Amino acid sequence: MRLIAFALVALIAVPASAQTFRAENQVDVVPTAGGFAVQNGGGFGARGMWCAAADFARDRLGARGVDRIYVRTGRTPGVGQRAPVEFTLDPAGLTPSSVLIAGSGLRTPGANLSVDHAHIFCDDAKGVNR
Repeated sequence: MRLIAFALVALIAVPASAQTFRAENQVDVVPTAGGFAVQNGGGFGARGMWCAAADFARDRLGARGVDRIYVRTGRTPGVGQRAPVEFTLDPAGLTPSSVLIAGSGLRTPGANLSVDHAHIFCDDAKGVNR
Protein backbone atom coordinates (compact mmCIF):
# COMPACT_ATOMS: atom_id res chain seq x y z
CA MET A 1 0.00 0.00 0.00
CA ARG A 2 2.85 2.38 0.83
CA LEU A 3 4.44 1.66 -2.53
CA ILE A 4 1.23 2.60 -4.34
CA ALA A 5 0.96 5.83 -2.34
CA PHE A 6 4.60 6.68 -3.10
CA ALA A 7 4.07 6.00 -6.81
CA LEU A 8 1.00 8.26 -6.90
CA VAL A 9 2.86 11.09 -5.19
CA ALA A 10 5.76 10.69 -7.63
CA LEU A 11 3.42 10.80 -10.64
CA ILE A 12 1.74 13.96 -9.36
CA ALA A 13 5.04 15.68 -8.54
CA VAL A 14 6.66 15.11 -11.96
CA PRO A 15 4.27 17.30 -13.99
CA ALA A 16 4.48 20.12 -11.45
CA SER A 17 8.28 20.17 -11.49
CA ALA A 18 8.38 19.80 -15.28
CA GLN A 19 6.60 23.13 -15.62
CA THR A 20 9.35 25.10 -13.92
CA PHE A 21 12.16 26.25 -16.20
CA ARG A 22 15.60 26.97 -14.74
CA ALA A 23 17.20 29.78 -16.76
CA GLU A 24 20.93 29.86 -17.46
CA ASN A 25 21.41 32.28 -14.53
CA GLN A 26 19.68 29.76 -12.20
CA VAL A 27 16.48 31.84 -11.89
CA ASP A 28 13.17 29.93 -12.00
CA VAL A 29 10.53 30.75 -14.60
CA VAL A 30 7.00 29.35 -14.39
CA PRO A 31 4.54 29.34 -17.31
CA THR A 32 1.26 31.15 -16.63
CA ALA A 33 -1.93 31.60 -18.63
CA GLY A 34 -0.87 33.96 -21.39
CA GLY A 35 2.70 34.45 -20.23
CA PHE A 36 5.35 33.40 -17.74
CA ALA A 37 6.43 34.50 -14.27
CA VAL A 38 10.02 35.10 -13.25
CA GLN A 39 10.36 34.34 -9.56
CA ASN A 40 13.26 36.62 -8.57
CA GLY A 41 16.54 38.01 -9.85
CA GLY A 42 18.74 35.26 -8.41
CA GLY A 43 21.00 37.82 -6.78
CA PHE A 44 21.23 39.82 -10.01
CA GLY A 45 18.14 41.96 -9.41
CA ALA A 46 16.12 43.23 -12.33
CA ARG A 47 18.83 42.35 -14.83
CA GLY A 48 18.60 38.73 -13.68
CA MET A 49 14.85 38.75 -14.19
CA TRP A 50 15.14 40.12 -17.74
CA CYS A 51 17.83 37.51 -18.47
CA ALA A 52 15.61 34.67 -17.25
CA ALA A 53 12.67 36.01 -19.26
CA ALA A 54 14.80 36.11 -22.41
CA ASP A 55 16.23 32.64 -21.84
CA PHE A 56 12.73 31.20 -21.34
CA ALA A 57 11.37 33.07 -24.38
CA ARG A 58 14.15 31.69 -26.57
CA ASP A 59 14.27 28.14 -25.22
CA ARG A 60 10.64 27.34 -24.50
CA LEU A 61 8.69 29.74 -26.71
CA GLY A 62 10.98 29.83 -29.74
CA ALA A 63 11.28 33.61 -29.68
CA ARG A 64 13.73 35.30 -32.01
CA GLY A 65 16.16 38.01 -30.95
CA VAL A 66 14.04 40.81 -32.41
CA ASP A 67 10.85 39.66 -30.66
CA ARG A 68 9.77 41.79 -27.71
CA ILE A 69 9.32 40.68 -24.10
CA TYR A 70 6.63 42.72 -22.31
CA VAL A 71 5.97 43.13 -18.60
CA ARG A 72 2.43 41.84 -18.23
CA THR A 73 2.00 42.30 -14.47
CA GLY A 74 4.56 44.49 -12.80
CA ARG A 75 5.75 44.86 -9.24
CA THR A 76 4.09 47.34 -6.91
CA PRO A 77 6.59 50.09 -6.04
CA GLY A 78 7.86 49.87 -2.47
CA VAL A 79 6.02 46.73 -1.37
CA GLY A 80 6.66 44.11 -4.03
CA GLN A 81 10.41 44.28 -4.42
CA ARG A 82 10.76 40.50 -4.17
CA ALA A 83 7.49 39.60 -5.89
CA PRO A 84 7.53 37.69 -9.18
CA VAL A 85 7.01 39.61 -12.41
CA GLU A 86 4.82 38.22 -15.15
CA PHE A 87 6.03 38.63 -18.73
CA THR A 88 4.47 37.94 -22.13
CA LEU A 89 5.39 38.04 -25.80
CA ASP A 90 1.91 39.33 -26.67
CA PRO A 91 1.36 43.09 -26.29
CA ALA A 92 -2.44 42.80 -26.59
CA GLY A 93 -4.11 44.89 -23.90
CA LEU A 94 -0.85 46.61 -22.92
CA THR A 95 0.50 50.06 -23.65
CA PRO A 96 4.05 49.39 -24.84
CA SER A 97 6.75 51.61 -23.37
CA SER A 98 10.52 51.65 -23.58
CA VAL A 99 12.63 50.45 -20.69
CA LEU A 100 15.16 53.08 -19.67
CA ILE A 101 16.20 51.49 -16.36
CA ALA A 102 15.90 47.71 -15.98
CA GLY A 103 14.56 47.84 -12.40
CA SER A 104 11.89 50.47 -12.87
CA GLY A 105 10.78 48.72 -16.05
CA LEU A 106 9.60 45.79 -13.94
CA ARG A 107 6.91 47.98 -12.39
CA THR A 108 5.23 49.08 -15.60
CA PRO A 109 2.92 46.79 -17.57
CA GLY A 110 3.84 47.17 -21.23
CA ALA A 111 7.50 47.94 -20.56
CA ASN A 112 9.52 45.89 -23.00
CA LEU A 113 12.91 44.90 -24.33
CA SER A 114 13.91 42.82 -27.32
CA VAL A 115 14.84 39.24 -26.52
CA ASP A 116 18.44 39.93 -27.58
CA HIS A 117 18.70 43.05 -25.39
CA ALA A 118 17.27 41.24 -22.35
CA HIS A 119 19.56 38.28 -22.95
CA ILE A 120 22.65 40.50 -22.73
CA PHE A 121 21.93 40.71 -18.98
CA CYS A 122 22.77 37.00 -18.76
CA ASP A 123 26.42 38.03 -19.06
CA ASP A 124 26.18 39.24 -15.42
CA ALA A 125 25.71 35.65 -14.27
CA LYS A 126 28.34 34.22 -16.62
CA GLY A 127 31.05 36.34 -15.03
CA VAL A 128 30.09 35.15 -11.54
CA ASN A 129 29.46 31.48 -12.33
CA ARG A 130 32.80 30.80 -14.05
